[in-house]
Amino acid sequence: MNSILIDSDILIDVARGRDARLLARWTEVSGSDTIIACSPVTVAEMWHGARPKEYMALTALFGALTCIPIGPEIGRRAGEYLRQFAKSHHVELGDAFVAATATIHDLALWTRNRKHYPMKDCRFFSIARYAGNISGPPDLFSRKGFATHKV
Repeated sequence: MNSILIDSDILIDVARGRDARLLARWTEVSGSDTIIACSPVTVAEMWHGARPKEYMALTALFGALTCIPIGPEIGRRAGEYLRQFAKSHHVELGDAFVAATATIHDLALWTRNRKHYPMKDCRFFSIARYAGNISGPPDLFSRKGFATHKV
């Protein structure tokens, strides 16, 4: 079974309906058996930028995703990434935690910001395989019968 860790940049673009190809891939992945996970860092980043009218949709979205807790193993790996890449690649704390979560749990990271993740052991999820076409935003936060809410 495939598992991915979704970064906040992808969730922002999905919520705002910015990219038809991305939305099509989101619809395909969220309707499949793929486990879509997130980090508490992503949750914090999304809530930080949320407007009150978006609260219900974000609650629904994060209710449909698997949030992987940050523990000592992830913390240690994030620290190692910071020591190795903070100065040379300007890796920040949040991105180090996201990368550590992805690598420790063997998750493909779905992000458009690959430059934030120079770690050689980090795998990436790509939308390039999707060849479909959609005309507008789907029920963005639908997941196996989950109630839909749009931002």
